[in-house]
Amino acid sequence: MKTDEELILECRAGNGASWEALIKRHQDRILNLAYQFTGNQEEARDVAQDIFVRLYMKKDQYLPGKPFKTWFNSLARNLCIDNYRRRVRDRAVVNTPVEEFVHLPADIEATDTRLKRRERKECVQGALQTLGEISREAIILKDLQGHSLEEVADMLSVPIGTVKSRVFRARIELGRAIMKLQQVNTQPEGSNGLY
Repeated sequence: MKTDEELILECRAGNGASWEALIKRHQDRILNLAYQFTGNQEEARDVAQDIFVRLYMKKDQYLPGKPFKTWFNSLARNLCIDNYRRRVRDRAVVNTPVEEFVHLPADIEATDTRLKRRERKECVQGALQTLGEISREAIILKDLQGHSLEEVADMLSVPIGTVKSRVFRARIELGRAIMKLQQVNTQPEGSNGLY
């Protein structure tokens, strides 16, 4: 099996099969990264597609001998951040359509488990949306994408100690955001939290 480095060099030489192999190898990871930045499947697909287009356009900028994955992750991360910044400026409220709740399965216990899992996922995703750019990036790269501290340091071009402190602070910030969202969600409807 060819390495990423071999595949990207073959892509630069015009080998279409190598380009397809590179996409197949990285598409799930890139889609997951895009989803973690966007919190929306459709938007994540668009961002992932943009990332691969950007990769193709910048394939000649890859420096042979350097790790492809670090270079590509940096390119993908930058595009996700650019998209996130645009979204923050144009933020709109998205509501879950009522139609999703019309056909509930008969298996109540399994449905309850799925709903709880979905609520937790939505809570974490919502909390991620409230974090600052640096904290959000640290959580996504380290905890959600599973990169090592060294890999994150390489991607961000910062010392490993900086990555450790960013991850530590981001986890605290994320925990607070989750607790805040849970408190808001458990207040009785119509309550403003005041007695």
